[in-house]
Amino acid sequence: MSRKITQEAVRAFYSGDKLTKSNMFVTQKQMYLHGNLIAKIEDGDLFITTAGWSTPTTKERLNGLSGVHVNTKAYNLYLNGEPWNGDWIKV
Repeated sequence: MSRKITQEAVRAFYSGDKLTKSNMFVTQKQMYLHGNLIAKIEDGDLFITTAGWSTPTTKERLNGLSGVHVNTKAYNLYLNGEPWNGDWIKV
């Protein structure tokens, strides 16, 4: 279960609403964490990145998005079960 802040951020992200809460900022189908853009929707496609920060908070926010499961195993980052370097990727 995701945290309430993640649920609120994801709801705002998909609806295109603005939300500023704690370390999160969401606007116009873009999600920022600590000032770093970590998710965006362009032409109906979802793109994500860790923005170089594979922290538990970054992974938790990204995991709130549809079709996204980010985890770390043996210090390696995975997206939906496949190795991932955290760079921008279309989901």
